[in-house]
Amino acid sequence: MEGKLSSSASKIWNILNRKKTVTDDFHDTQLKRCLNTFDLTLLGIGHMIGAGIYVLTGTVVKDLAGPAAVLSYVFAGVAAILSALCYAEFGARVPKAGSAYSYTYVTLGEFWGFIIGWNIVLEHLLGASSVARAWSGALDSIFNGAIKNSTLTTVGYLSRDSQWLSEYPDFIAFTSTIIVFIVVATGAKFSMHFNNIFTIMNLVVIVFLICVGFYFADVKNWTDPSTGGFFPYGFGGTWAGAATCFYAYIGFEGIAVAGEEAKNPEKSIPIATILSLSIVAVLYVLVTCSLTLMVSYLDVDPTAAFPMAFATVGAQWAKYIVGVGTLFGITTSLLGSAFSLPRCIYAMSDDGLLFRIFAYVHPKTQTPIWGIFVFGMLAALMALLFEIETLVEFMSIGTLLAYTIVAVSVVILRYLPVDKCQFKLKPEEEQAPADDAALSEDSAIMKKSKSHDDFGKLKDRLKQIPVLRSFSPGNAALTAIFGMLVAMICFCAILLHGFEYLHDGQWWAIILIIIFGALIVLCYLILIAHEKNDAFLTFQIPLVPLIPCLSMFCNITLMMKLNYLTWIRLGIWLVIGLLLYFCYGVWFSKERNQGSQYGQIVGYTGDASISCSTISKLDEQICEPQPKRTDGVTDPEGISGI
Repeated sequence: MEGKLSSSASKIWNILNRKKTVTDDFHDTQLKRCLNTFDLTLLGIGHMIGAGIYVLTGTVVKDLAGPAAVLSYVFAGVAAILSALCYAEFGARVPKAGSAYSYTYVTLGEFWGFIIGWNIVLEHLLGASSVARAWSGALDSIFNGAIKNSTLTTVGYLSRDSQWLSEYPDFIAFTSTIIVFIVVATGAKFSMHFNNIFTIMNLVVIVFLICVGFYFADVKNWTDPSTGGFFPYGFGGTWAGAATCFYAYIGFEGIAVAGEEAKNPEKSIPIATILSLSIVAVLYVLVTCSLTLMVSYLDVDPTAAFPMAFATVGAQWAKYIVGVGTLFGITTSLLGSAFSLPRCIYAMSDDGLLFRIFAYVHPKTQTPIWGIFVFGMLAALMALLFEIETLVEFMSIGTLLAYTIVAVSVVILRYLPVDKCQFKLKPEEEQAPADDAALSEDSAIMKKSKSHDDFGKLKDRLKQIPVLRSFSPGNAALTAIFGMLVAMICFCAILLHGFEYLHDGQWWAIILIIIFGALIVLCYLILIAHEKNDAFLTFQIPLVPLIPCLSMFCNITLMMKLNYLTWIRLGIWLVIGLLLYFCYGVWFSKERNQGSQYGQIVGYTGDASISCSTISKLDEQICEPQPKRTDGVTDPEGISGI
């Protein structure tokens, strides 16, 4: 009985962790490859720049951070850049529409890939809905609230003081969402032309907004002690603002989602990701500076920050320019979410984890038409019924979770042994033949230490460490990165939610923070004690594992600052997703139906086939520097056995 239970548990574990196979036709797609680096860069800028500047900035300044919102955008930007680097590496290597879902599926396994994919669906679904609400609010501000007032008069209240539902049904947001999804359904190239025009117009308005804002700047708005100075809400408010501001940067993932339609994804995705995020980060900081220097944070209107700020300083004429720019910016942001959402659905459905109908691509437009229709309607209904603050917070937590797992995946992939790596690697460098006198045992060992065969193994000078040498290649790094993840969660929880105990010198809080901090350092040391893989043919981020680990820490810290209701909503969403996976996805998965042997699914799929003859040749290469043996001749010094 016990043996049967053990066998069943092992079978379930193998099913949940089966990995997506990277085959020779992995890059083939039903979608149209028609996007260049310029298109992808403007897609990223357009997706990020709209709602963040015109919607979030006012809320963060007024309610969370005050003038220190400038630093909130800096902190969030650093966290976003770290995540973006991880995305850029995977996006170049796995240019699939599923983005983080595909990366996790290839690296960690199906169950974890589904969890991340389900969160990405949430991210873009709520992104489209929240930005549509922002678009409606921007239009309403131009007409001084006439649309909202007429709706309340005609239809009445939907709810009062609810943390879930909107005050009134927003028909403008509903209609705008439908229109943008229709544009997306026409095809990728037309959508990009539409996006490029609106993004360039938006950038012109933003430069105008920055220049006029600095013209009316008054340093007193940063230094006046009667209003709290630069940090009216303290550093905690600045960090809470950063958790919300992170939402403003998440559009860079849209570049990775569009990778399956890029002409040259290996080069375009890294360049477009870093370039768009850098431009947006600078613009966010400058815009927030101009707003907080122009008026006191107490006078900022969260619903229409810049139009009201210009009205306060007497520049009524600027209000209408900003209003038009707001519509441009929010339109591109809405288009970015609408473009990404059906493609994530398409990727999961094409793998069999969601209903196959959503993988249908229309032969004329070459777009996943059913995914656009169904989820476009769902996004429109959410825009009709839910408040923007609820949507934004709910979206941020799913996004941060996805970014954290991508960072983990980068580390795992870098420390996989070559026989488990599915991606083609650079060939090992052939050294020129050397004279026998100059060739020593040390040089032979040095040559072998640089071999692909050493990836995931302990470095030569550390091979005597008793515990680590017992792990199979790659397993110690895998254990260390998950240990670090748990330690970071505990460390951040104590640091953020138990800060008053640390401040008061409570012994137990200090001991716990030291223990978990030491565990983080220990796990990091275990990682760098192993040989990592830097032989990939595509873009690789530098300073691994430092950059992915910093990304994990920043993302976990930001997640810890979100409202507890956000965690409850995430739990409900995950329960729905798990029901869908275990009732449908686990049975109709393409990997299951292909009948792959998952114990070998991660085998090396490069140009070389690992056969007996190949292995024998590898043995010959290793023994090549040693004296040749002849039949019947002994080897008294044991040289050939090294």
